[in-house]
Amino acid sequence: MKHRLKNFGFKSNKKIPVDNFFDKVLYKPKLGYYNNQFPFGKDGDFITSPTISNLFSEILAIWIISVWEKLEKPKKFNLVELGPGDGSLTKVLIQTFKKFPEFNDSAKIFLYEKSSLLKKIQKKKIESKKISWIKNYNSIKKGPIIFFGNEFFDAIPIKQFIVNNKKFLEKCYLANKKGLSETFKKASPADIALIKSFDVLKNQNFIEYPKLGFQELNKIIKKISNLSGGILLIDYGYLTPFNENTIQAVMKNKKLKMNNLQNHIGKTDITYLVNFNLLKEFFKKNNLKVKNIVSQKFFLETMGIIERAKIIEKNMTDQQRKNMYITLKRLLHKNSMGELFKVIFAYNFKKNNFLGFD
Repeated sequence: MKHRLKNFGFKSNKKIPVDNFFDKVLYKPKLGYYNNQFPFGKDGDFITSPTISNLFSEILAIWIISVWEKLEKPKKFNLVELGPGDGSLTKVLIQTFKKFPEFNDSAKIFLYEKSSLLKKIQKKKIESKKISWIKNYNSIKKGPIIFFGNEFFDAIPIKQFIVNNKKFLEKCYLANKKGLSETFKKASPADIALIKSFDVLKNQNFIEYPKLGFQELNKIIKKISNLSGGILLIDYGYLTPFNENTIQAVMKNKKLKMNNLQNHIGKTDITYLVNFNLLKEFFKKNNLKVKNIVSQKFFLETMGIIERAKIIEKNMTDQQRKNMYITLKRLLHKNSMGELFKVIFAYNFKKNNFLGFD
């Protein structure tokens, strides 16, 4: 077995399900990608919306405040950012919230981060008594709660299956002296039953199932159900299943061929495209209401990002104005993030008329 694979604890000639494999190469202490690399920005492996433009984060701040207002301004209001990345989003949220003193007094922000490296980076970037880093949600006991995550769900490893003559086989990786190869094993009855319970996954012969992601969401849904609240997820994804593998490895802002992955284990980001209609069905099965799934372009424009840009451009130099509109185009253009990224909001409130979705 190649040396780097062995370091991750993979045993020779043992079949490793796709989600278990990626969980180790992404999150293993010290060796996993998110614990040894700084992934963000032009010098990293990918760029996220909050690192492209503060406008994205400002608009999300305004949306959060609008939810608080719809709920008749509760005195205690909990916010949980899921996978805060380098802290860029929360930093702008804090700056924006200060302009709304009544809201700012009521809000408490929690950051849920699995990576010890990213947590250190976040703590250097964000200095505020309003922030707490948490490993679970047990400490949040009173007041409505809003969870939000930008490119959070696609970083949780998924399972993959093929269906052949109604037989389910789970995709695995096999590590040996030659390196890494793909193989399959008989799917467990429990996993087959879970897959068959979703209408969205019927009649597919290649299935991506976010078992670990749904386990994470179950913890969130339990907290939402107990306290009232909601979850907003923004991610790269689709509505109609592709019926094919959507996993991609990204290194230095370029896609890496999967057959070259073994040479970069722990050095490359690995994500997949989120099946938003599957998310919607999952939330509804768990008794949450769900707003219409919209594109990032629709959400940001409905929330007034273009109007906001026109206001702040008045105090900009020509170069600053040019740079702002270049980044704005990246957030909104249909061939960039605008249509490729989707936004979903699932919630447990009596109110239904939240901004950004209608």
